[in-house]
Amino acid sequence: MKPLLLLTILFLLSACAAPAPQVTARLSAVEAVNADDNAGYARVLSPRPFVFPRDHGPHPEYQIEWWYYTGNLSGPDGRHFGFQLTFFRRGLTPQPAERESAWASSSIYMAHLALSDVAGGTFHAYERFSRDGAGLAGASGEPFRVFLEDWSVEGSGPEGMTQRLRAAEGAIGLDLTLESSKPPVLQGDQGLSQKGPTAGNASYYYTLSRMVTSGTVTVNGETYAVQGLSWKDHEWGTSALEAGAVGWDWFSIQLEDDRDLMYAQIRTATGLGYVFGSLSEADGSTRILKPADVQLETLATWRSPRTGAEYPSRWRLTLPGEGVSLELTPFLADQELPVTVVYWEGAVQVSGTQNGQPLRGHGYVELTGYAER
Repeated sequence: MKPLLLLTILFLLSACAAPAPQVTARLSAVEAVNADDNAGYARVLSPRPFVFPRDHGPHPEYQIEWWYYTGNLSGPDGRHFGFQLTFFRRGLTPQPAERESAWASSSIYMAHLALSDVAGGTFHAYERFSRDGAGLAGASGEPFRVFLEDWSVEGSGPEGMTQRLRAAEGAIGLDLTLESSKPPVLQGDQGLSQKGPTAGNASYYYTLSRMVTSGTVTVNGETYAVQGLSWKDHEWGTSALEAGAVGWDWFSIQLEDDRDLMYAQIRTATGLGYVFGSLSEADGSTRILKPADVQLETLATWRSPRTGAEYPSRWRLTLPGEGVSLELTPFLADQELPVTVVYWEGAVQVSGTQNGQPLRGHGYVELTGYAER
């Protein structure tokens, strides 16, 4: 049994639902994504149709799945916040639990809640675990809902494209309504996102890249009315990464001209293993990016005082064929989540040019595999 699954079960048995603990062990994000015993689970082998709201919900025939929400928000006075609310499902069995007990479980859930308070110069992060028995956690597609205790996302409207996020823990809280202003981006080959050359090492992956957002953010007892843009990723599959992968870097960018860019690179010990991305135009049409379409340069690094991990901390991302050059700078240097699988995920500001004309925007960056070095 791999350490992440063992630790997760221990958390479940102790009914853990508390702020993220001080880091005492560093577990691999690659290990968390790749399945251990995946016998009986479906594999991602060919494109499939996507149907909403059903596909907002769970796909228990696959072993791993996650719902990822990030966004940049601001209040009337310009106070800026970055937020993350994510839910992870990991199957224990490809068949529903058949025991009569209400505690019978087919999946375990983990969720992360994080907030970057730029004006306050603080980053808050929390983690929860639970089983899907006894109504503690779960997901459905029609109507769309995913939850872990009182952290939840619920969908409404045509195809569930209006979604409400509610979560609070410790010093922070979110109550946000997100409305998708573009059709879903089907990443990769019609939604089949290959993560390496081996058949089946892939996920089904769609993005709602521009969700107009309003609601409230609470920090240290103060509640702020906010608005801005959010990004949703939903992926599911079984055994997604190649054996040599050590981590990945993922970027989402929302430009003020209504274009959205996703770029990701899977790293190996000797360099890049796999690269993929997409560019969503203002009219909602999407172009899948090839490795030659994107260049990424690290301009600075930051070392965590908790883990000693050294992360890239400022980047230049260029699309030579588009004449686009962007610089990505974190709003806060320290946006490292000190949770079971330590990683950096944070809000960034974006500035640059296209053929000499200015471009601006916001985004989010996820960096995994650096704390394990």
